[in-house]
Amino acid sequence: MKFIFTVISCIVLSISGTAQIQNPRNVVYDWKTDTTKHTIYLSEMILVATKGLFPIIDYPKFVSMEKGMEGFFEHEPVISVEIGGLAKAYPLNMLTFHEMANDTLAGIPILPTYCPLCNSGVVFNRRLNFEGKEYTLEFEVSGFLRNSNMVMFDRLTETWWQQLMGYAIVGESAGAELNIIPSLIISVQEFFKRYPDGQILSKETGYDKTMERYGTNPYVHYDSISKNPYSRFFDEKNVDGRLPAMERIIDIQDDGEYKVYPFTAIAEEGVINDQFKSKHVVLFYQSGTVSNMDDKELSNSKDVGSVTIFDPHVNGQLLTFTKKKTKFIDGQTGSYWDITGHCIKGKLKGEQLMIEPHSNHFAFSWLAFFPDSEIYGQ
Repeated sequence: MKFIFTVISCIVLSISGTAQIQNPRNVVYDWKTDTTKHTIYLSEMILVATKGLFPIIDYPKFVSMEKGMEGFFEHEPVISVEIGGLAKAYPLNMLTFHEMANDTLAGIPILPTYCPLCNSGVVFNRRLNFEGKEYTLEFEVSGFLRNSNMVMFDRLTETWWQQLMGYAIVGESAGAELNIIPSLIISVQEFFKRYPDGQILSKETGYDKTMERYGTNPYVHYDSISKNPYSRFFDEKNVDGRLPAMERIIDIQDDGEYKVYPFTAIAEEGVINDQFKSKHVVLFYQSGTVSNMDDKELSNSKDVGSVTIFDPHVNGQLLTFTKKKTKFIDGQTGSYWDITGHCIKGKLKGEQLMIEPHSNHFAFSWLAFFPDSEIYGQ
């Protein structure tokens, strides 16, 4: 009898698994997701909004440099993506209201994503090879949060995916992982300086009410270094004390282990030449990019700068860098490089450093997911 009771109990828990999900607002649950397949505890999920609430941008329009420089604040941050010589920019301010875009670049299906609550900007490849099958997925915002980070879902199977790292956590594809496409978060000005033929997301997205809000910030002073994240989405007791909750960090990984670099440390040093496990990396810092989460009006927001990270090898040679004003100089050839890792002067002019796959986040969220991460300077 005891064995039978145990089996019955397991079946009931499996069937009623959605009851484990936190739903403090009693949001209507309307999902086909197979919640019996999951890589996390369902109780870690908080349902805060209905499916489809966020207006997703599908295969959006873009404008060129002339209209882009007229229509956007030159110092506002964008996610910059380049593939095969073609470049696109996705303003974080616009993504604040949409959180993602199903798009293509140079024939590659891409997914630029941004979670404002965690300041997490990551670009993924929408192609997935999982359990012997290939898919090209399209995504939307689920309305779930986990550690205050946005959970996405794919339209094909309604599997739930963690935006911070692109892992499928609940549903038919649980255990799958999206590939990160290297990208940079830089200013509009720096994007067009590097890619004069590049394109930036058009504000003509078709969502009239949302379009009226572009250029404004609904999370006023959210990123103050002395603050904690919203307590209704993240318990303050779980903030990792090694860094301020709202410290911006940039992460790298090698063989399943992670290291993060706080913006304050990078800004102070200007350049960091480092090695983590088997990887050599170089990080550049440059002022001139404002916070997306400060003033109500983006154009009045504080300057937090940009951090970019690269593999410092060029033609098999390991370069080390110093900073001189706004330029970065390698000690081996004396060549000058810009914030995008492009050599603009010297023996190596025209060379491009390879972007190290990474993402940007607030420290509290990243360390909640990866508490064993090594922290630069500690």
